[in-house]
Amino acid sequence: MLVKLSPATIESTSRPKTPLSEEPLVLSARDPRGVVTLTLNRPQAFNALSEKMLAELQSELDSIGADESIRVVVIAAKGRAFCAGHDLKEMRADPSLEYYELLFTQCSNMMLTIQRLPVPVIARIEGIATVAGCQLVAMCDLAIASSTARFAVSGVNVGLFCSTPGVAVSRNILCKPAFEMLVTGEFISAGEAKAYGLVNRIAEPEQLDSELEKLAGAILSKPRVAVAIGKEFFYRQAELGIAAAYKAASQTMACNMMEEAALEGVQAFVEKRPPRWK
Repeated sequence: MLVKLSPATIESTSRPKTPLSEEPLVLSARDPRGVVTLTLNRPQAFNALSEKMLAELQSELDSIGADESIRVVVIAAKGRAFCAGHDLKEMRADPSLEYYELLFTQCSNMMLTIQRLPVPVIARIEGIATVAGCQLVAMCDLAIASSTARFAVSGVNVGLFCSTPGVAVSRNILCKPAFEMLVTGEFISAGEAKAYGLVNRIAEPEQLDSELEKLAGAILSKPRVAVAIGKEFFYRQAELGIAAAYKAASQTMACNMMEEAALEGVQAFVEKRPPRWK
């Protein structure tokens, strides 16, 4: 049984990237099970993705990718919003094609890093998740939302079609709902987001952490190596034709079967006993 950890039992792993007088824009905390929570910490700006926040997220994700003891990552946020997208004031301060190309490349690289991590990444959403914030939800492997959360890719409302968020959103939900979101900029509810496939689970605000714990616990009960192999293959096969996907799947399963965890799991099933994974 998983025990809810008190804040005192959680080891903070925040690495200051700002002067000592300022808090980091991304807070990092790790529990003894290997669950790392990255918390967007710019609540006064609705956690808008400034260049500095993108850089801090990238640094944290890179560190996680190099640490084989980490099992699950949670991306959460402080304040009334999960993330309101890019910082428009910052974007207007340097209106040049070169700057915008660098900014959107920086953001895209960070989003791709989430998908390339060998462990599942869960978005924990309260409040609004708009434009690149909605993209962030879509790029996470799993998502749990408060029943009061709302989602939009609303760049079109200011004359900017959400092309980069559209890449992620259109890979989560069906084409027509995705395109409607992109061309109207209208909000959808948490219930609609679940029906569309943007989030996995919805919980009342007071039950959000409990539901998150259930999902993380289910992942933690499985061998890390099997989850890592599965995540990498899941996204790779989606880009292949069906014949190539089956060929890659056969190779992946054969290699997976030779892993110690799979050999032990299958033997335990044959012997009708719980597996003894290391």
